[in-house]
Amino acid sequence: MELRRLEIPEIGDDEAIVRIEATGICGTDYEWFRGDLDIPYPIILGHEPLGRIASIGPAATERWGVSVGDRVAVRSGYRCGRCAACTAGGTDPCPTGGGFGQTGLDKSPGLWGGYSEYLYLPAGSVVFPMDGDLDPAVAVMFNPLGAGFAWGVDATGLQPGQTLAVLGSGQRGICCAIAAKESGAGMVAITGLGRDEHKLALARDMGADIAINVDGEDPVERVLAATGGAGVDCVVDTTPYAVQAVNQAIQMVKPGGTVVLAGLKGRRAFEGLSPDDIIWKKVTLRGVLGVEYSAFRRAVDTIHSRKYPMERLHTHSFPIEQAERALATLSGEAGLPSIHVAIVPDA
Repeated sequence: MELRRLEIPEIGDDEAIVRIEATGICGTDYEWFRGDLDIPYPIILGHEPLGRIASIGPAATERWGVSVGDRVAVRSGYRCGRCAACTAGGTDPCPTGGGFGQTGLDKSPGLWGGYSEYLYLPAGSVVFPMDGDLDPAVAVMFNPLGAGFAWGVDATGLQPGQTLAVLGSGQRGICCAIAAKESGAGMVAITGLGRDEHKLALARDMGADIAINVDGEDPVERVLAATGGAGVDCVVDTTPYAVQAVNQAIQMVKPGGTVVLAGLKGRRAFEGLSPDDIIWKKVTLRGVLGVEYSAFRRAVDTIHSRKYPMERLHTHSFPIEQAERALATLSGEAGLPSIHVAIVPDA
């Protein structure tokens, strides 16, 4: 990575500029940085931005209901807001839309990522007003918690009283457990590695009923024992790179249950997975990518409720100049025990 200076553009009536307060770091950022996934380099990473409105046009003020100085969470995907597909208000793709943190510098005005002091918002952006009194490192968790609702609840079809196993105790795994308990899950189990004991302990404090160290016990046996041999209604796999977790998910879900795959595997191929297990158990297998509006809304509302000590999830803040160290910290390469890591320009 290198530091660059870009001009802050003049904005139109339906656009805005956000001064970044914090940007959450996602495992996908690390994979993009490594080159495991294709994106148009050079690029400003950061698709979980939170900040204050620095300038805004009158049409954008009316549409979003925010003014200069207001704090907003920014949804990672954007549309142009002006083409025929956008003005029709349907679900047809916007030909010039894209994602923050995924759009190259060659697309004007360049300020498309959260690892920056400022972010440009086109007309088709989606923002969520957030309480300005919250610690930015807590408020910025709207994205992982949104993923918790989208993946752990919506995609699994989890109903009140049902059981869920979450594979992986990173920030999104813990957020899936929080979202499931907030949605009325009867039992939530979560798995992690031996080095993740601090994460498993936090997951228990956040509402998980069972925390499983996979280095010390078989997660499938533990889940089956906890459910009287029946298996859980739903499983969501948030583990990065661990393809064996998919096998475990299919083994621990009950017949007719749902398995959601959310953790990217770095293009690694499955080994030892028998499609027959999926067929005989009539398992629904779903892949997920991104977070829908309703899940973001519930995440923002849950953070505002202050019901859960979300501040305990946040472990590290880094200035923009230390973005590489921030990525290494999240991935574990820096040797620091971490859960949620953020870029904070004023850190």
